[in-house]
Amino acid sequence: MTLLIFLHFLLLGLRVIDCTTDTWRRCTDMLPLDLLSFVLERDTSKLVPGVNMKQAGGVRGVSFSSPHTSMSFPSSQLLVNCDLLPKQFSIVVTVKISSTAPKRNEYIFSLTEPKKGEKTGVGEEEEDNNKGDILERGVSGKEQHGNREEERRVKSNEEPGRVILGLRFSKNRLHFLLKGHRGVVDHWVFRGTRLDDNQWHTLLLVVGSHHVRLTMDCNSPLEIVPSGPFPPDLNIQGARFHIGSRGRWKGLYSGLLRQLVLVPGLDATHYICPSSAPQLAVLSVPPLLSDLSVIESEGDSHVTSYVTEERVSVGTERLCSKTLQGQMWFNPLSKGLYLCDGTVWITVLEDHKRLDYVSEHQVLPTSSETHDIEVFQLPGLGMMAAMAHRSASGSAVYLWSNAGFQLYQNISTHEALAWRHFSIGRKVYLVVSNSGGGPDKRKQTENDFSVIYKWSKRRKLFVRFQTLQTHCARDWEAFQINKQTYLAVANHRQGDTNHTIDSVIYRWNRLTKSFEVHQMLRTSGAYDWEFFTVGPYHFLVVANAFDGVTTSVDSVIYVWVNGSFQVFQTIKTFCATDWEMFQIGSRVFLVVANGHRLQGNGPSQYAINSTIYELDLIGQLFVRFQDIVTYSAVDWEFFSLGEEYFLVVANSFNGESYSLNSVLYRWQGYEGFVPVHWLPTIGCSDWEFFSSKGESYLIYSSAKAPLAKIFKLKTY
Repeated sequence: MTLLIFLHFLLLGLRVIDCTTDTWRRCTDMLPLDLLSFVLERDTSKLVPGVNMKQAGGVRGVSFSSPHTSMSFPSSQLLVNCDLLPKQFSIVVTVKISSTAPKRNEYIFSLTEPKKGEKTGVGEEEEDNNKGDILERGVSGKEQHGNREEERRVKSNEEPGRVILGLRFSKNRLHFLLKGHRGVVDHWVFRGTRLDDNQWHTLLLVVGSHHVRLTMDCNSPLEIVPSGPFPPDLNIQGARFHIGSRGRWKGLYSGLLRQLVLVPGLDATHYICPSSAPQLAVLSVPPLLSDLSVIESEGDSHVTSYVTEERVSVGTERLCSKTLQGQMWFNPLSKGLYLCDGTVWITVLEDHKRLDYVSEHQVLPTSSETHDIEVFQLPGLGMMAAMAHRSASGSAVYLWSNAGFQLYQNISTHEALAWRHFSIGRKVYLVVSNSGGGPDKRKQTENDFSVIYKWSKRRKLFVRFQTLQTHCARDWEAFQINKQTYLAVANHRQGDTNHTIDSVIYRWNRLTKSFEVHQMLRTSGAYDWEFFTVGPYHFLVVANAFDGVTTSVDSVIYVWVNGSFQVFQTIKTFCATDWEMFQIGSRVFLVVANGHRLQGNGPSQYAINSTIYELDLIGQLFVRFQDIVTYSAVDWEFFSLGEEYFLVVANSFNGESYSLNSVLYRWQGYEGFVPVHWLPTIGCSDWEFFSSKGESYLIYSSAKAPLAKIFKLKTY
């Protein structure tokens, strides 16, 4: 549910940030900003100092023992590339406040200006309480403040020159603070919101240009209409967020906090209300708090320590830290029972398929070196592998048997670089990327084409179907969007020097029974396309390898909007040769194979980092997750065995030799991927994973030797 909500906002974040008449940029059309997750997940190996995780009524929240610096951060880390607070925004917060909470004002969160000679009086907090009593007069439901001038005079002393935005409570009153005109902090009080009843409550505060509306537990809203509009140009440059305080010991939040989300530019009411559990309505809850593993009775509102009371937790992934020492965790997917020793989970009981070792199953001689393998299932026939041979004499399709792959069909190609299998209805197709070499280099332009083959059920062979003009095509990607079939070709270069050219997306025309040009995308030495879907949204990422001068170029992630692909994000890569998307649980990753560094006439560097990126739904972009040293990597392959996840990289060259190990990595949760097997390869150009009759295999192709090799994955 939360994932889909965030994805709903994803396209909104693609809009260009609004600009005022000068250079100020307004924070609008952004994804919801999960403030609580941002501070809790900076270091997933431990809880933030001064923060404790507790459970009440079967629901987790966090409490604060000190306003630690970890709970404060510059607003620019989340409100990126903008200087002005939006005219409209929403705040979603889920809290639990004890009836024994202190009577003084306590801040749930605040956004403050930079400190410039700030003076803090000893009696400031007590003074705030007295002012709160004055300000709340006549403010309830839709009533407005009475004497505006008196209100201004009182507020001129409120939070002097510091608070830009704040939310706090005192007993049965909720206070909203916003810096108004001439630097005065306006202060509105919602009376009758009984929060200190030892129950969970979800509050939704919507701020418009002419109103402030509070919805509590999805009930009828309370609204305040100020006498004047909010300032349209509230500057937040250099501001800081403080979670659970305003950066001071006084006014530290004493209750439990479960959810805290800021939604710039939008009214979030329709995204959380109505709700089947309105007191716990969810827009975004930190993963640490979202798994309800122990359900207490409805009448049990006692706040119990998660660490001392919940001895066995259940779920698919857990954080082990000092706060969870002695805690046991049962993973229902792997049927494993684990014990936290304060640092890592120690296996007590485990029962699932695990990789034991890799053995050589078949060495397959080929007619020439091979750039790519496409393994696919052909209905009625079995497992097949199409191999793109470097030779101008042709490529081959192989059929799987118990002994391994056997030659099935030779197909005429011209220095083929890649194959792609796809289906349209019940029809099966193969498309090959030809580099245009051919036996006669003078005919390079003539032979610079790619061919689509169609499976003939009558002849039991692939037959030529359609020819498409390409330019040293390195890769084809086939995908479907809204029941339409598309093909994307990665055009690498035109001639010997022009690498910045158009790659093409073709769409299947059902009337003409052929592929037609749908969209052109400018690429730089394109090497690979990867299509993937997250929720209802479709992405296409290109691996740009070379612009004619340097391999340090941007690869681009596109997102499908209104019938075409638009730029979503650019990522600096170094001769990018492959992208691989994979998903572990609800987490979405992209890994790039970086080939080498080259700039100008300098030497090439082949031992460089390839990088795994993870989709950050809050920041609406892919962020760096893990760097792995590779050697002129040209391919990544992701696969799973049971509940274990693996990546294997095709290392092709280390600057001296093509004979080197490709490496198999295993997912270790918070440690990321760690190497577990080293596989000897020669000029490795591609890896493919496949399964047959309950057995699992890896096959690699060689761009430097006329062979392919198949490894069998032994499990126990």
